[in-house]
Amino acid sequence: MREYAAKRPPGMEPAHPGEVLREDVLPALGLGVPEAARQLGVSNATLGALLGGHAPVTAEMAVRLGKFCGNGAPFWLRMQANYDLWHAERKLRSEVRAIQAHAVA
Repeated sequence: MREYAAKRPPGMEPAHPGEVLREDVLPALGLGVPEAARQLGVSNATLGALLGGHAPVTAEMAVRLGKFCGNGAPFWLRMQANYDLWHAERKLRSEVRAIQAHAVA
């Protein structure tokens, strides 16, 4: 399956993977949290934390979601990494400005 990069306006916060799962995937599959959690082999609380954006997609969860959605674990890990990086860059912006850049020969 070919993946297409989603374009978003510069500065716009990327979606948390749980939001995508909650708003797009589960409704498209006609599944509620209990059934999706059962199929994924996780607890309702674990899935609920992810859907609410309170828990990240771990490597293990990415493997489960990749199989469940048919789009592979790397998709879910990249989505989580993009989300985390966006937030880290903003949180550390002033500290990072003070770090000297070095060129590697």
